Amino acid sequence: MKVFTSIVDLQNELFQVRHEGKEVGLVPTMGALHEGHASLIKRSVKDNGATVVSVFLNPTQFNDPGDLERYPRTLDADCKLCEECGAQYVFAPSVKEMYPTPDTRHFEFPPQSTVMEGAKRPGHFNGVCQVVSRLFYIVKPNRAYFGEKDWQQIAVVKRLVSYIGYDKITKIVECPIVRDADGLAKSSRNTLLAPDERAIAPHIYEALKKSVDYAKSHTVKETHDKVVADINAIDGLEVEYFEIVDGNTLLDVSNWDDSNYVVGCITVYCGKTPIRLIDHISYTSSKDNQ
Repeated sequence: MKVFTSIVDLQNELFQVRHEGKEVGLVPTMGALHEGHASLIKRSVKDNGATVVSVFLNPTQFNDPGDLERYPRTLDADCKLCEECGAQYVFAPSVKEMYPTPDTRHFEFPPQSTVMEGAKRPGHFNGVCQVVSRLFYIVKPNRAYFGEKDWQQIAVVKRLVSYIGYDKITKIVECPIVRDADGLAKSSRNTLLAPDERAIAPHIYEALKKSVDYAKSHTVKETHDKVVADINAIDGLEVEYFEIVDGNTLLDVSNWDDSNYVVGCITVYCGKTPIRLIDHISYTSSKDNQ
């Protein structure tokens, strides 16, 4: 496996890869890789002749400097995991390499980029679009792999791909959430949880799972209020938001028959620091946009 920090060097390598007739997969990450990332990398290795894993902690998508500062940085371990999963290349550029000048582009794809995380973290999805578009321009992947834990991000990236004209170049491949045995969604942020915080975090998914049955005999509002109450009842957990939305538009639904694809999306503060944890659950599974 080769590690590149230079855009030009990586592009020269990929020119030769494509000359050999190989397709290229891209797994964009911010590092601190775990089993969830490993599942994306293995899927890309299976699908493509060459896989590039980008490891870049993108500052433009953090609206909270403290959140950026706390984010774990584990490049050596990340490279080891990438190699074990069969990736041929790691792209680990510096901030200066990715942004030699400030990126003043502004991306907005309402409603997908303006609700939920978009509303709570102003500028976050603009930063995501800045870095993902740059990675696509650099790598020109045939396929790019994203985990469904960052479910709203996938919806935004799909809009981005169409906007920059890459919808005929790059296929967005959605990969299932990888969870620990107790149900907690794998996340780089999980490593920041103290043992007592890690012990209570699974209550988030537990409440979401229980709400699927509850929803069969209760209204959207009743289901919403039940999930929030159940999680907030756990000392150390506080719901920032829980939205029950149309899975395509990401707009709130009032009734279960408002859409044939209804998803519950949640962000919860865990612990004293606190750490933001996100998750989601499907109430109906038809994906019109697939």
